[in-house]
Amino acid sequence: MERNYVVDEISASESWRLFRIMAEFVEGVDTLSRIQPGVTFFGSARVLPGSEQYERSYALAKAVAVAGYTIITGGGPGVMEAANKGAHEVGAQSVGLNINLPMEQRPNPYIKTLLSFRYFFVRKVMFVKYSRAFIIMQGGFGTLDELFESATLIQTHKIQPFPIILVGRSFWAPLLSWMEGSLMARGLISERDRQIMNVADTPEEVLAILKNNHLMERSSPQ
Repeated sequence: MERNYVVDEISASESWRLFRIMAEFVEGVDTLSRIQPGVTFFGSARVLPGSEQYERSYALAKAVAVAGYTIITGGGPGVMEAANKGAHEVGAQSVGLNINLPMEQRPNPYIKTLLSFRYFFVRKVMFVKYSRAFIIMQGGFGTLDELFESATLIQTHKIQPFPIILVGRSFWAPLLSWMEGSLMARGLISERDRQIMNVADTPEEVLAILKNNHLMERSSPQ
């Protein structure tokens, strides 16, 4: 019987992909299980040093790091760099979970613990498993994806609830108004679902949310 060499080659390729995926999970768990409680910063890679958003992210990460939390980011430029820089400058643990992209995202220079991922979904698991809060700065599609995926996991009880903090009331107000006026009004989400998301403007407000949330004292999500 003739063998289908094309099918065999594809099957072998898929099998090796499973090993690569497993290797990323093993490396991520082995590395991140050693860090202190983490707070992840999400936001745009397009934010430039010296801009209002960059400086705001830097100051906020610095305050959160001083409060005793590890700062975790996606490891790239913009908001990620600013947050890692804030942690770095106060001697706190600064983690970057970089993603390999066709147009390479270079890790920023303020990362103490760096992991690089080929697969977005493995990287996302690491963010959720080792974070006790998500701080969402201004960002685009990637930031919104991270925001709503974490909210969905909390809503569906797939992970234990932790604070999701949207920073910048004026920036997030239109999105929240649309959620309330369109989604809640039609019964597509509940008031409790909407309350998964907190809003803050200042480091003091963010720290108060972290402090007041009793779940911050638990171990990392499973």
